[in-house]
Amino acid sequence: MGISRDQILAYGDELYDALRERRTITPFTERTPEITIDDAYHVSLRMVQRRLDAGERIVGKKIGVSSRAVQKMLDVHQPDFGYLTDRMQYPNGAELPLSTELIQPRAEGEIAFVLRKGLTGDDVTPEQVLDATDYITPCFEVVDSRIRDWKIRIQDTVADNASCGVFVLGDARVNPRDVDLETCGMVVWKNGEIVSTGAGAAALGNPLNCVAWLASTLGRYGITLDAGDIILSGSLVPLEPVVAGDHMELAIGGIGRASVRFV
Repeated sequence: MGISRDQILAYGDELYDALRERRTITPFTERTPEITIDDAYHVSLRMVQRRLDAGERIVGKKIGVSSRAVQKMLDVHQPDFGYLTDRMQYPNGAELPLSTELIQPRAEGEIAFVLRKGLTGDDVTPEQVLDATDYITPCFEVVDSRIRDWKIRIQDTVADNASCGVFVLGDARVNPRDVDLETCGMVVWKNGEIVSTGAGAAALGNPLNCVAWLASTLGRYGITLDAGDIILSGSLVPLEPVVAGDHMELAIGGIGRASVRFV
């Protein structure tokens, strides 16, 4: 089944235009129910290529929909992946301009991995992830969707580059072998009040499993994780809608803190 090559290109262009114009579009799964996950990844590649053609560069990848909390919220029941570009990255404590960069943002707390060497193959293990990691750091990913009202099925979010928005890395650089990544706890504050808590186990049992899943999945598409790549390993807490004026902070036991303000 699936959709045609012309439809793939048209959908990728439509998403890129929606991104730049800060508007939403009708879910692809409503218009063309026959769209497959493979089709959707090719749509995503077209959208990302448009970003690269406009001068952005890829700095890493992200795993999306890896926690049960997020899967339940979005009614999407398997992980996906997307590409991170330099335009998406903001420093710790940044003021993030909602009015120029995002449409319907939601913040989530994660552990980011920064690689010191590449990961390839279609059966990557958590131990190989540990060996390839330079350091881990706290991270806010602010996901966004070009799909109207977040009415997404797996094909919609995959096509939309895994609902990538922007991300903020903390300042800490921690050896992943010094932390129990399964039991480490996360607390998230919004405007000074705790809004969620979570643990490393929320992300496929352990964030290392997420990165191993990503490397193995990409390997089947002939895509590598490379030295220097930033890998967002998936949210440990539910998504939190944000608006201008909100201030978000998070702390992860044994790893550190990160914060972001929305303007």
